[in-house]
Amino acid sequence: MRTFDAATLAQFQGRTALNSRILIWAVARNRTTDAPESLGLWTGAQDATFTIAGSPRTYAGAGSIIEIPPIVSQAGIAVRMQRFVLSPLSEAVAALIRSYDARFASIEIHRALFDPVTGLLVAEPHRVFKGIIDEVDLPIDPKSGEIRCEVTVASSARFLTRTLPLKRSDESQKRRLGDRFLRYSKVSGEVDVYWGTGKPPLRAGSLNGR
Repeated sequence: MRTFDAATLAQFQGRTALNSRILIWAVARNRTTDAPESLGLWTGAQDATFTIAGSPRTYAGAGSIIEIPPIVSQAGIAVRMQRFVLSPLSEAVAALIRSYDARFASIEIHRALFDPVTGLLVAEPHRVFKGIIDEVDLPIDPKSGEIRCEVTVASSARFLTRTLPLKRSDESQKRRLGDRFLRYSKVSGEVDVYWGTGKPPLRAGSLNGR
């Protein structure tokens, strides 16, 4: 069961209008430097800095996020898929598309609540989604000719469905301190092994001595 801080819980229980914003934080590999770099986007009108888990994060606003459906929480280990649309005209989004390898990049989505009267942040934004970027598409609207940036993300449960990147082989086994246990794995089952003093004589009508 999800738990909230006292200020956020009071805001929910107050039965008043909620002023909420969505924050998206991604950590992807830079194609040039091969180093992981972070990028923040949010549905606010301008760039803003929020403290998440004790660390400040800067999020780009001004229409970077065009559309994001409601995020529904779900208990269990089922893989949740979420889709949202970003503006390719945003400099931050353009950097994500061109400069970073977004495939399988880690992503977190938080929700920030603001007091509808004062406009102040109620409490530290709470996380509503954590996972990886599954796919980034750039379709063109056939009517308007505009490009859209559609991002599909998968929840962390996706890691439970991923297979090992390497099969067991001699090359992978050698990396373990020179272990050569699998040096003959490629020909296993294809070479006859005879126990005793020698190979039995070839019988008439047999093939390859079998």
